[in-house]
Amino acid sequence: MDWLVNFSSTILIFIAAIFILVTIHELGHFIAAKLFGMRVDKFSIGFPPKIFGFKKGDTEYVIGATPLGGYVSIAGMIDESMDTEFVDEEVKPDEFRAKPVWQRMIVITAGVILNVILAVAIYAGIALHYGETVVPIDSMNGAYVSENSVAHQIGMQTGDRLIGVNNEEVQHFRQLLNPSELTGRDLTFLVERNGERLTLSTPPNFLDLVSKDGFISQEHYLPSSISDVMDGSPAEEAGLQGGDQVVAVDGDSVNYWVELVDKIQSSETSLNLDVERDGERFQVTLTPDPETGQIGVGRPDLEDSFRIEQINYNFAQALGMGVERSNDALFGIVQGIGKMFSGDISVRENLGGPVAIANVTREATDRGGWLGFWNITAFLSVTLAIMNMLPIPALDGGHFMFLLYEGITRREPSPKVRMGLQQLGFILLIGLFILVTFNDILRTFGG
Repeated sequence: MDWLVNFSSTILIFIAAIFILVTIHELGHFIAAKLFGMRVDKFSIGFPPKIFGFKKGDTEYVIGATPLGGYVSIAGMIDESMDTEFVDEEVKPDEFRAKPVWQRMIVITAGVILNVILAVAIYAGIALHYGETVVPIDSMNGAYVSENSVAHQIGMQTGDRLIGVNNEEVQHFRQLLNPSELTGRDLTFLVERNGERLTLSTPPNFLDLVSKDGFISQEHYLPSSISDVMDGSPAEEAGLQGGDQVVAVDGDSVNYWVELVDKIQSSETSLNLDVERDGERFQVTLTPDPETGQIGVGRPDLEDSFRIEQINYNFAQALGMGVERSNDALFGIVQGIGKMFSGDISVRENLGGPVAIANVTREATDRGGWLGFWNITAFLSVTLAIMNMLPIPALDGGHFMFLLYEGITRREPSPKVRMGLQQLGFILLIGLFILVTFNDILRTFGG
């Protein structure tokens, strides 16, 4: 029954996010078309079959049962409907084809523009309402680096402090993981080791390695202290208490929380822990739970380990944050696509379809509630804008390329050519949809 509840919630959250994104996107086309006096025959959210619809003025407003997109049917435009009956008729003044190229370009790009504006508005609203909780780099000591980790592969050692990325020092930990920086070329990290600063280079497939095995997180800086002990756990039975500091496991010294977790999870037998409490040191013996491999202790709180700062923004500052975060997302996605084309990162591991999007949206919502939902919706809005501007016939980017050709040559491509290219574009998009969906299923089930 739990799987059914999870599946249902995933679908509902996914539909909610897609509904918002598609509505805003199509609204951009609709508003621009109306602004320039074009007749809009249909405004549809979702594809057929039709669930609900009504007509007001010249426009039929429709909700479709397939929530993977939408469309605005503008009179005199060869669009998703592939309708060309109007081609041999006399041009009417309220048709798309009757308007200047620059107006048609604005109509075609208006959906993308509104998606970017939506992302800016969401990120700005989050910054204004919630502010931002940050961990200053100068409040963090060295990190734990295991021998088989990605961090160790690029040259980091236990005790190193990450202080910058791409030759620029940062103030807060989150800035180290900025998507626009991580997807850039020749990614490097600045670390401080024994008072010296070093620059560490990363391999071209660094993002693949990180997506598989993770990288340095705030947890890697936490000390090996215990915040609380679960009732009935092996830790409670052994007499451990919140506030205890584990200093050794089976005689091996331990200084970090992740280091403690690694040693516990790698053990198949009982453990001897050296523990400090109120300045005194003692030893306990316990056996991890055979089902979970855990001993039932909680990690130390970030607030007790680092200096946590709350940054609040006024309207202008929040708007600036909205632009900054949207810009980071945009460059991160574009550069990430570039890395897939260059072969630096795996297409299979990084290309996601509707299943992947639905899962990511639900996970973000589970972790952060409404904050998580709006964060992922803003990111997906930028993603939708970029995907729609790819120069593929049947997408906004394809339409824009036709208009660009017309603007340069002063000749409109023939309907036959446009229809042929659009049909080819649809075949390409359907093939891509099948590919990414199949890829999602393989990843989901470990194929």
